Amino acid sequence: MLLGRVSELRYLNNYYDREGSQILVVYGQKHIGKTALVREFMEDKPGFYYLAQACSEREQMYQWGRQLAEDGYDIEPFPSFHDIFVKIARRSGGKKVLMIDEFQNIVRMSERFMKDLVAFVHSQWNRDDVMVILCSSSIGWIENSMITRIGDAAYELAGFLKIREMSFEDIVQRFPNFRIEECVEAYAILGGFPGLWNQFDDRLTIQQNICRNILDGNSFLFEEGERMLTDQLREPSVYNTIMASIAAGSHKLNNLYLHTEFSRAKISVYLKNLIELELVEKVFSYDTAGKDNVQKGVYRISHPFVDFYYTYMYPNRSALEMLSVGEFYNRYIMSDFRKYVTGYFKEVCRQHLAKLNSRNKLPITLDLVGEWVGKDGVLDIIAQDEEGHTLIGLCNWEKPMTYDDYENLLDYAKKAKINVDYIYMYTAFRFDERLNLEAKIRPNIKLVQISDF
Repeated sequence: MLLGRVSELRYLNNYYDREGSQILVVYGQKHIGKTALVREFMEDKPGFYYLAQACSEREQMYQWGRQLAEDGYDIEPFPSFHDIFVKIARRSGGKKVLMIDEFQNIVRMSERFMKDLVAFVHSQWNRDDVMVILCSSSIGWIENSMITRIGDAAYELAGFLKIREMSFEDIVQRFPNFRIEECVEAYAILGGFPGLWNQFDDRLTIQQNICRNILDGNSFLFEEGERMLTDQLREPSVYNTIMASIAAGSHKLNNLYLHTEFSRAKISVYLKNLIELELVEKVFSYDTAGKDNVQKGVYRISHPFVDFYYTYMYPNRSALEMLSVGEFYNRYIMSDFRKYVTGYFKEVCRQHLAKLNSRNKLPITLDLVGEWVGKDGVLDIIAQDEEGHTLIGLCNWEKPMTYDDYENLLDYAKKAKINVDYIYMYTAFRFDERLNLEAKIRPNIKLVQISDF
C-alpha cells in the first residue's frame, strides 16, 4: 500500500466505480508522488500510461505511436491523436484507465489534442468506458492558464485532485531507522515530497545522506534545487538572483530591491510567479490588535529542498566544486544547520498541534491557526477557537527551553495585544527547573519534548 495516500486513492476509486467515462486532472508539485499514486491506483485495472515530452505536436505523435508499437499495437509511425485513441479503445478488458503524465506539454503545442480526447471519451466506437487521468506538475499553469487554453473542453472535466505534501508523521513511518531528531532534520531538507525521500537512506546519518546524496556532483539531487526553477521558468538568472537573496535574509520587498537593484515592480512580478509555483510564500501575521508592532508581510522560500539548495549550495558553488563533500559540509553547513532546521521544526510542531486538535485533545477546538511576526519577536504559533480563546506556542530547536523564553513569549503576546489562555512550549532538548515548576503551578502551560511526538 502506498504510504499516506488513502484519501487520494479513495477519491480516484470513487470516480472509477461510477458508470460512464470521465476525465480527471491530477496535479501537484514535482516529486510530490502523483505518478506513484496513479500507478498504485492502476495496478489492478486495465490501463495505459504515457509521459508527454516537451516537443512539437508531430514529435509527440511519433513518440506516443512508437510506445504503442513497442506494446504490441499495430499503428502508423506518425499517428494522429484520433488514431492513438482508437487503438487504445480497441483493447478490451472492462473500464480502462488512460494516464497522460505532464499533459500540459501536449496542450501547449496542440490545438486538437483536447478535442480528440473529448471525442474519444464520448465516442460510439469505444466499446468500454474509460477513465482519463491528466497529470501535471505545472501548478501555476493548471490553476491560472489551463481553462483558457483548453476552452470548451474544460466543461468535460469531471474533477480536480491536487496532491498535497505529506506530513511529518509520514516521514517518520518512511524512515523507521532514523531517530525522531533525524526525522525532523530530514523533513527540513526534503519536506513532504516522497519523490525526494527516495534519495535518502535511513541506514546512514543525516550528515552522510547530505554528503553522499546531495553534495556529491554525481548524485541525483546535486542540481535538482535549481532544476525545479529552470524546468518551469524562463530567465533563470533573474529567479536565481531573487531566490538567493531571499535565502540570504532579504525577506521584505525593499530588502530585495536593495540587494538585487531590480525595480520593485519587476521583483513583485517575479515573486508572483514563484508564489504560483509554490516555491515562495508571503507570510502575513495573524490578525491581532498589535498592528503597530507587526511586520507587514515577509517572503520566504516555501519548498524545503529549494531552500536548502539556495541557502548552502548555490552561494558556495565554487567551494562545492573545489572541496571534498566532507570539507564543504564542515565549512558551510555544520555550524549553521541547527538554525536552518528551526524554521521547519515550527511546522512539525504545528502539525503535532493540528493532530491533537483533530483528536479533541486540546483544551479548546482550534479554528484559526497562524503565526505572529513582530518587529522584535515572533509568536511561532497563535490559534483561536470560535469564541476567541487563544493558544500561543513557542518552538525551540536550538537549545534547552528556559523560564526566560517563557517570559519573552508573554512579552511578545503583550506586543501583539492578545489575551493568552493557553501556552504550548516545544523543545528538542529539555526544560529548565524553573519552567517545569511554573508548568506544574499553572495548568494552562503545556511543555512538550520532541520525544513526546
